[in-house]
Amino acid sequence: MKKLILGGVFMAVIAMVYSFAMDGQNDDKEEAKAKIKWHSWEEAVELSKKNPKKMFVDVYTEWCGWCKKMDKSTFVDKEVVEYINENFYAVKFDAEQKEDVHFKGTVFKFDPQAGRRGSHKLAIALLDSRMSYPSYVYMDTLFQRITISPGFKEPKALLKEMKFVADNVYLKKTWEDYLKGN
Repeated sequence: MKKLILGGVFMAVIAMVYSFAMDGQNDDKEEAKAKIKWHSWEEAVELSKKNPKKMFVDVYTEWCGWCKKMDKSTFVDKEVVEYINENFYAVKFDAEQKEDVHFKGTVFKFDPQAGRRGSHKLAIALLDSRMSYPSYVYMDTLFQRITISPGFKEPKALLKEMKFVADNVYLKKTWEDYLKGN
């Protein structure tokens, strides 16, 4: 009887170890999935000079719960990942970062007096001082802002918005007209 009980316990331990090992492998498979290729502001600008492409800028903060939800849901959606990587240089820009950013002959700095926690001057410029997070800024190949899109987005809603920009529909229709037609 002892052998039977010990054998059962041994098999249960083996099953648990195997289960944990498989969970680790599944995590590795998740890691192997395609991810958005995020760039710094400077990297995206340099890449766009060599191979022009629109920019998608995710303006976020470390404390923003909806920003974290975007990272865990929408920004890991397979279609979203593929579409962003194919059509945009994606930039993650912390609106409260302290590092200077050099762009078009201007040095953008962190302003500790801007808002409750302080804000980076480039984030302020990108968002027209409407500091809500997350916000997404679409820019053309000449680094001109196309549009600002605030708030959490489900994958389908973000894809629709990205297609509006990537396909240059914004040059022919308003967003409202685009939504009516689709």
